[in-house]
Amino acid sequence: MEAKYGLLGLLTREPNYGYELKKEYDHYFAGDKPILAGQVYSTLARLARDAKVVEVADDGIPAGPARTRYAVTEYGKEELIEWLRTPEVPSPTLQSELYLKTVLALLINGDAAEYLKVQRKAHQQRMRELTARKQRASLAEKLLLDQAIFHIDADLRWMSLTASRLDALKEQL
Repeated sequence: MEAKYGLLGLLTREPNYGYELKKEYDHYFAGDKPILAGQVYSTLARLARDAKVVEVADDGIPAGPARTRYAVTEYGKEELIEWLRTPEVPSPTLQSELYLKTVLALLINGDAAEYLKVQRKAHQQRMRELTARKQRASLAEKLLLDQAIFHIDADLRWMSLTASRLDALKEQL
């Protein structure tokens, strides 16, 4: 995910500080991988350089260290809206580590069944973890978890189909 669009989107709601943006970004978008504070500030710096955000006056803040508040520009809003209107390209490449490891297991060991068995077990364990997590998740987080679960399910179906084709694949390789 491109952090710049997440930050631009959050800034369309109201001007905000980098640290507050990090907390909001993590709340809405991070899932299991919080954004690093350094990435927030470097992204904001690039957005400011490209005239997509500006620094705004910090009115009414009590004495303390200087903090920078950012607001999205019209140019930044226009780019965000264009990005939102542009559909994502589904699976732009035909490369997958699951596929790579399966083929390499066949080439090196002459069999990929054990690899697929171990990988299937890992996928099933992750699916159980995510499914359990859904029980206590907000609706927004459930949507994110569902997407991850559906991807895991697709991988599991691919592994089952591939396991049924291993002999034929081995002959072709």
